[in-house]
Amino acid sequence: MWRLADLAAAVAAELVGDGERLIRGVATLERAGPDQISFLANPRYRAQLAGSRAGAVIVSPGEPVDTAHDRLVIANPYACYARVASLLHPPVTPEPGVHPSAVLHPGVVLGADVSIGPQVVLGKEVVLGDGVVLEAGVVLGDGVQVGARSRLAPRVTVYADCCIGADCLLHAGVVIGADGFGMAWSGSEWLKIPQIGRVLIEDRVEIGANTTIDRGALDDTVIETGVKLDNLIQIGHNCRIGAHTVIAGCTGISGSTRVGRGCRIGGGVGIVGHVEICDGATISGFSLITKSVTQPGVYTSSIPSQPHRDWMNTLAALRALPELSRTLRARQRADAAQSPKNLEEGLP
Repeated sequence: MWRLADLAAAVAAELVGDGERLIRGVATLERAGPDQISFLANPRYRAQLAGSRAGAVIVSPGEPVDTAHDRLVIANPYACYARVASLLHPPVTPEPGVHPSAVLHPGVVLGADVSIGPQVVLGKEVVLGDGVVLEAGVVLGDGVQVGARSRLAPRVTVYADCCIGADCLLHAGVVIGADGFGMAWSGSEWLKIPQIGRVLIEDRVEIGANTTIDRGALDDTVIETGVKLDNLIQIGHNCRIGAHTVIAGCTGISGSTRVGRGCRIGGGVGIVGHVEICDGATISGFSLITKSVTQPGVYTSSIPSQPHRDWMNTLAALRALPELSRTLRARQRADAAQSPKNLEEGLP
């Protein structure tokens, strides 16, 4: 448990109320109990605050709070909640050591306090930094490097020569460095193009379950510092994802695409190859990006769902658009020909 005053000091929040209150965990406003802390980041849930049994709440300075709850006041309640939750619910780290069933090449270099789980396989010249955790079934190919305090969940596979930075988290089933989809048509068959680049993952990157990142064909595929990737994302060869970009699940990014820093990409987005997304762009879920995005802003190409009959009417209207467009252009040309200026110029 934490004293509320200690939590406030740890996250640099203003304390209003009883600093001696003991907090053991976090919960929603609706379900929190007297020894838990909750947060109000969305005005939609303001009505739940009055009846909440939470021992304390996190609110913003401008929030019109009519409550006797003990509270932490800070400009970004949601980010504060994330920090508080990390303090109250720290991850469980396995004890250092190498499981007897693990297979390590004699040339592996292990940092201090590494934890290597059952059935882990490490190729030659693998280098692990201090405090690295490899859970059951992780496979690291020859020459792979993993930075300090990074954690690889069960069944992560990292192909040869790829590099993972410090303080990274790779969830179960992630595959780093498989071949990119490079094929050349010979006239009679597809010829595989050798993929000789690597994948370089910088520090503090989190990669969701079953996400795949292809190695470069010639240059490296690069995931920059602080990037957060959701589950089931595919990133093609030679892509570069800028620092602190966040990408939601089921997005597919084709090869040689460059995504800028601080971008937000929704779920199910498709991005064709060889385009650039500028810094700070936001792509709505299920959008299709077919050309470069050069100005920050929100970009959307998906059509929200609607009742089936309404959708069929919308589709019928879309199919009629080419003919309507031709009719409109013809009418505009006819109107222009009949304008007073054109008629005057046409007089003898």
